[in-house]
Amino acid sequence: MEVCGISNVTLRDFSCEQSLLSRPDGSSSFMQGDTSVLAGVYGPAEVKVSKEIYDRATLEVLIQPKVGLPSVKERSQEQNVRETCEASLLLSLHPRSSLTLVLQVLHDDGSLLSCFLNAACMALMDAGLPMSCLFCGVTCAIAVDGEIITDPTAAQEKECRALLTFAIDSKKCRVMMSSTKGSFSVQELQQCIAISQKASEKIFQFYRDSVQRRYSKNL
Repeated sequence: MEVCGISNVTLRDFSCEQSLLSRPDGSSSFMQGDTSVLAGVYGPAEVKVSKEIYDRATLEVLIQPKVGLPSVKERSQEQNVRETCEASLLLSLHPRSSLTLVLQVLHDDGSLLSCFLNAACMALMDAGLPMSCLFCGVTCAIAVDGEIITDPTAAQEKECRALLTFAIDSKKCRVMMSSTKGSFSVQELQQCIAISQKASEKIFQFYRDSVQRRYSKNL
């Protein structure tokens, strides 16, 4: 979706469902346009001695592509998601234990990393894990002519000269993580951050509406 100014940030339609898997302690499916991700959280559980950390829980993130085996790209995305989750989760409340977050790609039509982040946050919420704040992912693409596009599709990503993904926290809209590719100026980076912070308001509102609808049905 194209953005002309910070006051007019448009995103693709969102869809989310929680607790759709029975085996994980928390699960969610998240869709952004045609991009779809399934997330499952396991734990806190017993941890291997080799991975044990005495003062906090160990978090492992596994990304499974739609076809084939994970590659270097998936390993990089796992690190981005893990660092964001570790900054949000209160891991010190579960020392010497393990948490595992599994993300399965169902369909990739652009903005995949931000969809990973959004699916992960909803799954962590469903698992009831203590968190200092929520987080969301926003992807911005900079076109050849300098136009900034939020939540780009796969076709728009191929044509852009830069792709930037930010993890934004729900308390103060601060940037928790950034992943960038391509060439851009400092001014364009600042514009993308400001647009992502504005877009995060819509995503957090979607979180609230989604959870509210879920629990209003249970009452």
